[in-house]
Parts: sequence; C-alpha cells; structure tokens
Amino acid sequence: MFDLLFPILGVGFALIVIVALFKTARVVPQKQQIVIERLGKYSRTLDAGFHILLPFLDKVAYKHSLKEVAIDVPSQMCITKDNIAVEIDGILYLQVVNAMQASYGIENYMFATSQLAQTTLRSEIGKIELDRTFEERETINSEVVEAVDKASDPWGVKILRYEIKDIVPPVTVRDALEKQMRAERERRAVVAESEGQKEAKINVSEGIRQEMINVSEAEKMKQINEAEGKAKEIELIALATAEGIRKVANAIKAPGGGDAVNLRVAEQYVREFGNLAKENNTMIIPTNLSDVGGMVASITKTLEAIKK
Repeated sequence: MFDLLFPILGVGFALIVIVALFKTARVVPQKQQIVIERLGKYSRTLDAGFHILLPFLDKVAYKHSLKEVAIDVPSQMCITKDNIAVEIDGILYLQVVNAMQASYGIENYMFATSQLAQTTLRSEIGKIELDRTFEERETINSEVVEAVDKASDPWGVKILRYEIKDIVPPVTVRDALEKQMRAERERRAVVAESEGQKEAKINVSEGIRQEMINVSEAEKMKQINEAEGKAKEIELIALATAEGIRKVANAIKAPGGGDAVNLRVAEQYVREFGNLAKENNTMIIPTNLSDVGGMVASITKTLEAIKK
C-alpha cells in the first residue's frame, strides 16, 4: 500500500512543480506588453523579455500588441452642407502606447475609436459642400485624426492616420457630375481647337509678312544695285568722253592736227549731205553748196576759238 502511495505522491508533487513553473515563468514576445494582476488588482506591465511571476498570486490579465493596427471603419451616410447624402467609408490606423490605460481606460478601444471616427467624419462632411468633399480629403482626414487622437489619449492609444477609401454620391448626383464633366471636356476641346486655329492664322500671317519683307528687301537691293550700276555706267561714259575729248584736243594741238580736222570735217559734211535724200523726200540745199572750203574754214575758226 505504502509502496504505491509514495510514487503517486511523487508524481503529484512533480505536476505541482511543473504547473508552478509554468505559472511562474513568462516570456513576453517583441512588440507586446502584458498586464499583470495580483489578487485581482493591477500589479505591473511586462515588456518584451523573460519574467518571473508569483504562482497562484499573479496572473496575466491582458495582452496588447504594440504594432500599428488598421481598423476598417464601416461605410455610413453623411449629409453635406448642401443637403446631399453621400456614402463614405474609411480606414483608421492606430497603435497602443500604454497597455495599462488600454486595459482599464476603456472596455474596447478599437470599437470606441471606430465609432468616434464615424461621428467626427459626419461632423466634418456636414461643414462642406458636395463638390468640395473630393477636394478636401486631406483636410477631412487630418481633422478626423486630430479629434479621435485627442479623445483616445486617456485610453493609451495613439491615432496615426485616417484615410477616406471611397465617396459614393447618389445616382442622380453622379449623372449630373458626369454631364458637368462632359460639358467641361467639350468646352476645353473647343477652346483648344480655337487656340490651334488662332496659332495657325498667326503663323500664316507671320509667314506672309516675313515673305513680303524679304521681297521688299530684295527689290530694294535690286534697285540699289541697278542705280549703282547706272551711276557707274554714267561715270565710265563721262570719263571715256572726257578722255576722248582730251585726246582730240591734244591731237588738234599737235603739228598737222588742224589740217586733219579740216579734212575730217569736210568728209563728214559731204557724207551727211549725201544722206539727206535717203531719210525723206524733202532735200535741203544750202545756198553755198559749192563753197565747201568756206564751210570748213568757218568750222576751223570755231575750233580755234574753243581751243583759245
């Protein structure tokens, strides 16, 4: 009898020791906190690592993760400032920063923050018109975060950010918005087309103007070149004429020059007089036709007078 009792007591004592060790030793994972109660009263908060508890006196009351948590805020109907009902849903990001406050400050901090985010969102949407709800998302998000974070501070919870996932206006409002957007796109297309036509006309007129300027410049240069050519031609003719006259004068001054001039004048006189009958039917005969020598003598006197 006693031989069986001692082994049974030994096994029972071993089980008690194992249970005591299990209750005594506690390992807390990274990014977690454990709230310990002793005899039903808050004792301490355990951070990550190995800890020893008093068996049968200390117990693990709450476990909290210190990681960032995303809470899906259910969609709800919100009334805008211009009395339009829109359906809005969002997502809330929070983190436990104090395990003791999260355990004893509120029963369920996730439900509380979600409800608070919904009420704050309804309040913010009621301050703006429907058209601005799409533009003021960032402002609405920041207002919700500020309000919820301030209210959840006694709960040991930090609100990191809030994001509106979707805004669903009524079907009639969506149709009106689509028509408005379609009209705006058509207006922009007309404006863009008119701007293109305007640019094209401006480019064409600029091209014509530049062409006319180039033509006028070319005509100007042409006239300048022609004038310079004519001036050069007149100058060369004048120089040649002066040089010819100078040479004739020098030839007249030379010995025998006067006789040569008389002979030349007599030849020209006779030849031109012979051509009179070829030009027309009327023939002019001078009174002193036979006095060629007198005519030559008068011309010679004239030349001598010019020479003096």
